[in-house]
Amino acid sequence: MDVTGESDDRLRNHRSERHFDATAEPRGDCGRTGAAPCFVVQIHQARRMHFDFRLEVGGVLKSWAVPRGPSENPRERRLAVPTEDHPLEYRTFEGVIAKGRSGGGTVIVWDQGTYRPLSHDRWGAPVPFEQSLEDGHATFWLDGTKLHGEFALTRFKGGGANDAPGEEIWLLIKAKDGRATHDGPDTPDPYRARSARTGRTLQEVAAEEGGGPS
Repeated sequence: MDVTGESDDRLRNHRSERHFDATAEPRGDCGRTGAAPCFVVQIHQARRMHFDFRLEVGGVLKSWAVPRGPSENPRERRLAVPTEDHPLEYRTFEGVIAKGRSGGGTVIVWDQGTYRPLSHDRWGAPVPFEQSLEDGHATFWLDGTKLHGEFALTRFKGGGANDAPGEEIWLLIKAKDGRATHDGPDTPDPYRARSARTGRTLQEVAAEEGGGPS
């Protein structure tokens, strides 16, 4: 299988919306570097503040915009809206995307790590992770700096043969396992959060890399 060619096809939308001579975002010319698939959660202070949840699948980062961010409380079901696939190099991206560009705003890495697919069929047989996403329900175990344990992505709107692109809505849900929490803040505060990579806040990144406050 030509994974490089396939990932290039999947990154067509990402690349077509960006001018890489005017943005610090990675174009996506490198493959994976680790044995286990990675995940990253980035805080994105764009037109609307949100979290971007990304999983390495098939040579790219499958991505969902999660307005309120992930929660480790199983009672908190978080809306997750699919966005375009991103290159694997994006997992380390922090910086300022110029205003007027696609996704203009400040980005930090809120969490990062690896994940382990857990999806299986009704008889308990493993299901390829990409297939489980296509089927609309994928379970996985996160080993991150902040997020730990079993999570699920479940499609509850869109995805049918007659649905237009962009109509899908998913839920990101924490499983009731030993890593779950039932108290404390249900929503990460994006303005006070610090990068899992550099320890910086959104405001610090904007000041250092954007030349002024956000």
